[in-house]
Amino acid sequence: EGPPTANGRPGVHHILSRTIKDTVARFRTMQGRYVPRMAGWDTHGLPVEIEAEKKLGISGKRDIEALGIARFNEVCRESVLTYTEEWERFSGRIGYWLDYSRPYVTFHRDYVESVWWLLKQISDRGLFYRGHRVLPYCPRCGTGLSSHELAQGYKHVKDPSLYFTTPVLGRDGEPDGREFLVWTTTPWTLVSNVALAVNPELDYAEVEHEGRRYVLAAARVSALFGAEAQVARTFPASELVGLGYARPFDWMHPVGFAPEVVARGWKVYPADWVTAEDGTGIVHTAVAFGADDYRLGQEVGLPIIMPVDDRGRFKDDVPLVAGKFVKDADVDLLVDLKQRGLVFKSSKEEHSYPHCWRCQTPLIYMARDSWFIRTTQVREELLANSAAIRWFPPEIGSGRFGEWLENNVDWTISRNRYWGTPLPAWVCERDPSHLRFVGSYAELAELSGGLVEDFDPHRPFIDEVTFPCTDGCGGTMRRTPEVIDVWFDSGSMPFAQHHYPFENAELVDGPAEVRQFPADFISEGVDQTRGWFYSLLAISTLLGRGPSYRNVVVNDMILDPEGLKMSKSRGNIVNPWEAIAQFGADAIRWYLLASSNPWLPKRFDPEGVKEVQRKTFDTLRQTYRFFALYAGLEGWEPGGDDPRAEQRSVLDRWLLSRLATLTATVTGDMDEYQLTRAARTLGEFIIEDLSNWYVRRSRDRFWGSADREDTRAAFATLHEALVTVARLMAPLAPFLPDWLHRALSADGGSVHLADFPVAAAGRMDAALERGMEAVRTLSTLGRAAREEVGIRVRQPLGAVYAVIPEGIETGDDLLAILRDELNVKRVEFMHAAEELVTFTAKPNFKALGARFGKSTPRVADAIRALGSDRIAAFRRGVAVAVEADGGSHVLAEGDFEVIQNAQGEFVIESEGGFTLALDPGLTPELRAEGIARELVNRVQKLRKDTGLEVSDRIRLGIFGDDVDLGAATRGFGELIAAETLAVELETGSATDYAGYEADREVDLDGITAIIALARVNQS
Repeated sequence: EGPPTANGRPGVHHILSRTIKDTVARFRTMQGRYVPRMAGWDTHGLPVEIEAEKKLGISGKRDIEALGIARFNEVCRESVLTYTEEWERFSGRIGYWLDYSRPYVTFHRDYVESVWWLLKQISDRGLFYRGHRVLPYCPRCGTGLSSHELAQGYKHVKDPSLYFTTPVLGRDGEPDGREFLVWTTTPWTLVSNVALAVNPELDYAEVEHEGRRYVLAAARVSALFGAEAQVARTFPASELVGLGYARPFDWMHPVGFAPEVVARGWKVYPADWVTAEDGTGIVHTAVAFGADDYRLGQEVGLPIIMPVDDRGRFKDDVPLVAGKFVKDADVDLLVDLKQRGLVFKSSKEEHSYPHCWRCQTPLIYMARDSWFIRTTQVREELLANSAAIRWFPPEIGSGRFGEWLENNVDWTISRNRYWGTPLPAWVCERDPSHLRFVGSYAELAELSGGLVEDFDPHRPFIDEVTFPCTDGCGGTMRRTPEVIDVWFDSGSMPFAQHHYPFENAELVDGPAEVRQFPADFISEGVDQTRGWFYSLLAISTLLGRGPSYRNVVVNDMILDPEGLKMSKSRGNIVNPWEAIAQFGADAIRWYLLASSNPWLPKRFDPEGVKEVQRKTFDTLRQTYRFFALYAGLEGWEPGGDDPRAEQRSVLDRWLLSRLATLTATVTGDMDEYQLTRAARTLGEFIIEDLSNWYVRRSRDRFWGSADREDTRAAFATLHEALVTVARLMAPLAPFLPDWLHRALSADGGSVHLADFPVAAAGRMDAALERGMEAVRTLSTLGRAAREEVGIRVRQPLGAVYAVIPEGIETGDDLLAILRDELNVKRVEFMHAAEELVTFTAKPNFKALGARFGKSTPRVADAIRALGSDRIAAFRRGVAVAVEADGGSHVLAEGDFEVIQNAQGEFVIESEGGFTLALDPGLTPELRAEGIARELVNRVQKLRKDTGLEVSDRIRLGIFGDDVDLGAATRGFGELIAAETLAVELETGSATDYAGYEADREVDLDGITAIIALARVNQS
C-alpha cells in the first residue's frame, strides 16, 4: 500500500487508485493466496509542515525557528493524522479492504529506526557524499529538491526573454567599439554575472546595425537582424575566448576568493552546451545559479557571487532590488538596463518552469551544500531491475520511467527542514572528514552513553545527542542538522513497515512461503513514476536487493466530463462522498475500470456512471429477481435432483459453455492485470448473454411448464450462472455481488470468502458457442429485415433463407431457437449469397483516381458493367480485371462498393459473412396467428395494470366482430389461454361481454377488440 498523507482529505481520484489495488488483492485472495493488507500513513515532510504553519499562523523558516523547533514539530505530530478516520471511512465505503488496526506510520520510532539502518547500509557501500552544487531550491520551504521531486511540479508561466548588450573590452581593458549581444531568461541572475560562454564549434559574426557593432553567433544573425543584415565579418569562436567585457551590473563583488580566481572573472569562455537554436549563441554565466554555469565555474575556476538569501530575496546590500524576491526584481533590472541603452530586445515568453510540488513556489537553481546518494553509480542495476518489472502499460517502464533512469542524477537526499526523519550522520566538529552514520538506536546509545526513556528521534531532541569522535581525534561529533527527503521515507516501506531488520526479518529474507519481499503488485498514479515508484526501486537497488515490486499498474488522472483537469478554480471538483451517495461505490468502481484502461486519462461523467447502473447493475438485479420470484413460486431450491448438465437443453448447455469460457477469459485478463478487459467482458456477458438472450429465450421454461425436468434444468442453470457471475464480479465491485451471493447461497455465505471460479474445461463447447452466435447474428439480421418492411416480430412469417460462413454447425435445436426468435415457420440454408441476391458495383472514385489518374472514368464505366457473377467471384477472393484505355487492370479491395439487390420480394440483410433473406408474404393462417400473439401481449399488459400476480389464473374474454379476430381466437385459442394463464376463454360479439373485473378496448392493426378478465379462485 502506497501511503497517503493523512493531513489531506481523500478525493475522487483516490477511488480509482484504491479500486485498482482492491480489485487485484480481492482476486488473489479468492484464488487462495495470502494477501497482507497493511495500511500506512506518510507523515513527514513539507505538506505536514505547511499545514502546521497555517495552523500556527506563521510562515517560513525564520518564524519556525523563532517559535522553536520542538513546539513546531509537536504541532506537526498532532496534525499529521487529522483525517485518518475519514480515510478509514472512505476506504470502507468504497469497499477497499485494508487493515487499519496495525498501520505503519513513517514518524513512529520503529519506522525511523529502519530508515536509519537503510541509510547506514547505503553509506557502508560508499554511496553517500556531501557536495556543493546547483540544485532546484524552494525559497518558500528553504530547501533543495531532488530530481524526482522536480519532475512533479512544472507549470506554464510567462518569463522574460531579454537580449542585452555589454561592451567588449580589448586586450588593454578598454572598450573596443564592439558589443556582445547576450541572451537570458533570468534577468535577476545578471547581478551575479561572472562570465560569458560561447560554443567553440560555432562561427560568430560582427553586425553593423544603426551605428552599433554587435557580436553574436553567425547562425542567429538573420533571426535577429533580418535577411538584409550588414555582416562586417565572420570568424571562429576562438577569437572571442579570453576577451573581457563590462559587467551589466557592477554592484557586487566576490568574497573570500583569491585574487587569481577573481581575475578569471568577466571573460569569455568556451562551453559546448551553448547552442544557436535560440538566443544569440552567447550565454551569460552566473556560477551561483544554473547547473551548466556552476559546472563551467568549477572547470575554469571562476569566483561566485551570491547576493540572494535563503528566502530567495536579494540581500540588503544589493542596490535597487534589496529585499525583493528574485523573480519580482526582473522588471526593475530591465528598466535600469534600458535607461543605460543596454537592451536590444525584450519580451515575455511562455514556457514550462519548475515549481515546488508542495507549496507551488517557483524554484530557483541555486548553489547549495547538500548530501547526495550516488544513484548514478548503480544506473545499470536500476535499468536492469526496472526491466525485470512488468509495467502496465509497458511503455511507462520502457519510456517515461526507463528514460528517467537513463538520465538519472545523484539523489539529493537532505532537506534543510524540521519535521522529517533526521539524517543519521554525525560529523566531527574538529575534523569534518570524520563522519559516522548510525544505523540503530542501540548503536547511538552505545556511542553517546545512553538515551533517555521513550527517546524521540526527531528534531530538536536528536540534535542534542553527541559523542566523542569515533576516529579518535578528540573532537565531538554532532549530527548534521538536515532531515531526509520524504520520498526516502515512503520508498523504505517494504523494509520499514516490518521494523526490518530488528524484527520480522523472515518477511524480507525468509523462505518463499512467508516472505513478503518483493511485492507481487503495486499501483499508484502516473505522477508517482518519478516519485514512489522510483524511490522504491532506487532503495532496493542501492541495497543490492533487486526490484522491490514485480508488477505495477499505473493510473492516470481523472478529468471532468469535458476532459478538463479538475481544480478548485474551475469549480469542477467532484466531492467523492456526494458521488458515492448518488451512484453507489459499485457503479463508480465499475465505471472507472470499464470506461478505459487505468493508465489513460478518464473523464468522470455522471451520465456514464448512470448508464453503468442501468445497464450492468440493474440488469443483474432484475435477472436475480426474476429467478427468485419463479424459484419461489415453483418451489425450486439448489441441491435438488436437477438434470445433469449434459442432459439439459441446448440453451442450458450453451450458457454453461459460455460460463466456462467467460471464467477462463476473465481469469486470464485478471492474471495479466487487464482489469478493463475483464470488466467489459463480464459486463457484456451479463447484459447480452445472460439477460438479453438466455433469460429472454428461456422465460416460459420457468413457470407452469409441463416438462418439470426442463424447468428444474433452467433453474439450476440460471442459479449456477448467477453464482458464477457474482464470484467473477466480486473483485471489481464488491457490494452487489456479495448481496447476490448471500441471497443465492444456502448458508448465506459472503462471496469474498468463496473461491474464485475455475473454468470447467469439460463444459466448453466451442462448436455450440459458434453455432449459437450464428443464430444470434441471423436473429439480428432478421429483426432488421422486419423493421425495413414494417412487420412486427409477433407476426409469424413463412420462411427465411440464410447463408453462413463455412465451419459453423447449426443443428435442429439451434434452428428451433432461430425459428422461434424470428417467428418464422421455416429456415432454409443456401450455399451462397448469389442464390438470394444479385450484385452490382459502385465505383469508388477517390481510390480509382489515385490509381488510374486520367483513365479513371473509363475504369469506372468498366466496373459498372461488371456482371453479378464476376462480382460474386471477387467477393470470394477471385482476381477480377477490367479493360480500359487499351490495358487490363486488376481490381483491388476498395476500388468499388458492392451493392446487393434482393431477388424477388425478399428483404436482404448481411453482416460479416452472414446473409439473410426474409420472405415478407402473409397467408391468412399467418395473419391469424399474428393477431393471436398481439392479443396475448395486450392481455399480459392488462394483467399487469390490474395488479395480478404472475401466478394468478384468470377467466378471459375476447370480444369483437371482425372476421380476422374470430379466425385468430378459433385457431389459436389454446395458445392464447396458455400464455395468459386463462383457465377459461370466452369469445363473442363486442356487445356480449359481462361479469369481468377489468376490460379494455384495443386496436390490433386496424382490428378493434375488447379484452376482459377476472381473477379465478385457485383454491
